[in-house]
Amino acid sequence: MNAVDFILSGMLAAATPFLLAALGELVVERAGVLNLGVEGLMALGAVIAFIVVYHGGGHMLAFMAAGFASVLLSLIFALVALGFRANQVATGLAIGILGQGLSALFGKTYESLTVRGLPKLAIPGLFDLPVIGGLFVQDIVVWLSLLLTLAIWAGFAFSKTGLVIRAVGENPKAAHAIGYSVIGVRVAAIAFGGLLAGFAGAYASVVYTPLWADGMIAGRGWIAIALVVFGTWLTGRIFLGACLFGAVSLMSLAAQATGVELPSQFLSSLPYLVTIIVLGIISANKRLLKLNGVASLGEPFER
Repeated sequence: MNAVDFILSGMLAAATPFLLAALGELVVERAGVLNLGVEGLMALGAVIAFIVVYHGGGHMLAFMAAGFASVLLSLIFALVALGFRANQVATGLAIGILGQGLSALFGKTYESLTVRGLPKLAIPGLFDLPVIGGLFVQDIVVWLSLLLTLAIWAGFAFSKTGLVIRAVGENPKAAHAIGYSVIGVRVAAIAFGGLLAGFAGAYASVVYTPLWADGMIAGRGWIAIALVVFGTWLTGRIFLGACLFGAVSLMSLAAQATGVELPSQFLSSLPYLVTIIVLGIISANKRLLKLNGVASLGEPFER
């Protein structure tokens, strides 16, 4: 398998943790809330899922447990940020640190242990295509995450629920004036974001790399937050951005396999360098950010 085939076949799987976490954060930010604790939510979901699978639970149970744990942690964020109207940036950072600390505590006795992953599912007639055939051989979670991407896009574009979430994010006072519960919508959005962050962590620890190591999330949560800005709060662009970062994360392995003489530290830092460069480019385009941005993002709501 050459480098191109390797990257294409693994791109969607590598992108899935980024994509799931970024989709959850997209819903949260569309509701007007900025949650910077995604890294900790993913880390907690990862260790809970690993523990469940290691002790004989199935992968479905592991994902459910991971999602539940991350939802609980995200609701603590909701209580502090929305209930007490604390600064959302500081609260999100604190929740992120708490989640990473809990993951290190719970995972201490499971360090370097492994579990079984999930089998690949191939689409008949497509998996044997030259070059791009590997794109059509993925595990079930990858296929479900693609369907979820379409569902969230359609939800924001066509459904009343998506319209209400966007209204709460753009003008919460107007949404409240016509009878919508701004706090209720935001709490639900935060819980949904926590659920997807937990799923993202679970995928990383029991499917993509089925082992536990402290710090294995390795900045994926921060990249997911950056992906929302990278995609200018649009679902399709976030999906493309996740694929880009998934491909970049595989480039270091492909480069080493092909004998490229570059320091391994530089190759490992490529996703983060790409993040900085892309965010710098997008941030320079004020018109694009203003056109698709969320007007009340990060601002507390007071009746």
